[in-house]
Amino acid sequence: MTAGRNNSVSLSQHWCTPPKYVDAIREFFGGEIALDPCSNEYSIVNATIEYRLPHSDGLVKSWNAPTVFVNPPYGRDRRRGTGIRDWLRRCSDAYSLHGAEVLALVPVATNTRHWKDFVFGAAHGVTFLYDTRLRFLENGRDTGKGAPMSCAMIYWGSRYEHFDRVFIRFGAVVDLRHLRGRLIGAQQHCPLLETKGQHLLP
Repeated sequence: MTAGRNNSVSLSQHWCTPPKYVDAIREFFGGEIALDPCSNEYSIVNATIEYRLPHSDGLVKSWNAPTVFVNPPYGRDRRRGTGIRDWLRRCSDAYSLHGAEVLALVPVATNTRHWKDFVFGAAHGVTFLYDTRLRFLENGRDTGKGAPMSCAMIYWGSRYEHFDRVFIRFGAVVDLRHLRGRLIGAQQHCPLLETKGQHLLP
């Protein structure tokens, strides 16, 4: 579940995960979703533990749970000074610190710092969803309107093959395990070539 697709979480509508993905998440986790740290009053996830935005800040509460599903606010929360980067950091930490199995439904933004820090080299798999315009439930209702951005389901956990089996029907599943712990892209040290005191590269 999530609250907010614009710059002010507390003033926005609640945008909830489409039922077909909730069903798949339950299937993947074996029926029970232990924690939804960014739920809302219109939640259909029905996790065992829910932290409901905007009144309960899931970023400061414990994520020590066996299974976690996160559909975070996509916009910046100006009051708290947090954004999607903070939610993805907690996803990665939930796996590395507690051994949690974590799924997160987020916009595809492969050029952003949060993808570079907490997806590539940290997560185990990602499904790039084939839905042209993913239809989130607006305040619990399917209004027929699709999201303006592409979305992905990201996975941190030890059951990649199971993740692939469950989510391949929704899009292209990519194995990220070989990237864990590696220096990727701009993280690599690439010394500038110099000639006569002038940099060849800006």
